[in-house]
Amino acid sequence: MAYWLFKSEPGTWSWDDQVRAGAKGTPWDGVRNYQARNNMRAMAVGDLGFFYHSVDEKRIVGIVKVIAPIHPDPTDTTGTWECVDIAAVEPLPRPVSLDDIKAAPDLAGMVLVKNSRLSVQPVSAAEWTAICRMGGLA
Repeated sequence: MAYWLFKSEPGTWSWDDQVRAGAKGTPWDGVRNYQARNNMRAMAVGDLGFFYHSVDEKRIVGIVKVIAPIHPDPTDTTGTWECVDIAAVEPLPRPVSLDDIKAAPDLAGMVLVKNSRLSVQPVSAAEWTAICRMGGLA
């Protein structure tokens, strides 16, 4: 299993929206960055990801699961872009802010710290465990 982080502006698509989508989940569509698309190409059904509220909140608020493999992005008319489908798994009891992540020495190498603009990014197993602990899940 691999771990990921999915960033969304809460005014566009929030954790509550993801939860309301239920078990059928939603396509993680609209991504127009090659590195983010390539990260989705590396995903497998069952992989887990953090759901991150960007812009004003800048915090991890929940956990999602990849429920469908890479497929054409339904919002793309060019045939260039692809996406996976994700479904909400559980909220973090304590959301973990970007400031908290930056303050943790063992998370200094995290993609979120080094390239905070990338909308879909990998998370190492050690980073996953540390953030779950910070969020009250461990």
